[in-house]
Amino acid sequence: QVRLVESGGDSVQPGGSLTLACAGTGFTFTTAFMAWFRQTPGGGREGVAVMSGGDGNTKTYADTVKGRFTISRDNAKNTLYLQMSGLRPEDTAMYYCAARPPRAGSWNVLRPGDYDYWGQGTQVTVSP
Repeated sequence: QVRLVESGGDSVQPGGSLTLACAGTGFTFTTAFMAWFRQTPGGGREGVAVMSGGDGNTKTYADTVKGRFTISRDNAKNTLYLQMSGLRPEDTAMYYCAARPPRAGSWNVLRPGDYDYWGQGTQVTVSP
């Protein structure tokens, strides 16, 4: 059974930092593309950061978080991370971890529909 469990969400002030974690089980974590998405009430699910499988050489970030967020993974621990700094009120959202095992075919790394597995989310709130 596949499970993705996020943790680390919290309430912080603008300019603050947080690190989210996502533990994955039930699939081959080391080779999967792993990603962070976020969603606000009434909004769509937005791709935040993506990391390729294996050595994770390929990373993609949404323009809105470039230079502030860093995605990383520890394959020995089957865990994905998102380091967030310079947080802004507009970063407030539910953050979800997603996984896509490797397979053939073209796809969009920041498109939610192209991912197979999802966590339940962790809430990040940025306010004074």
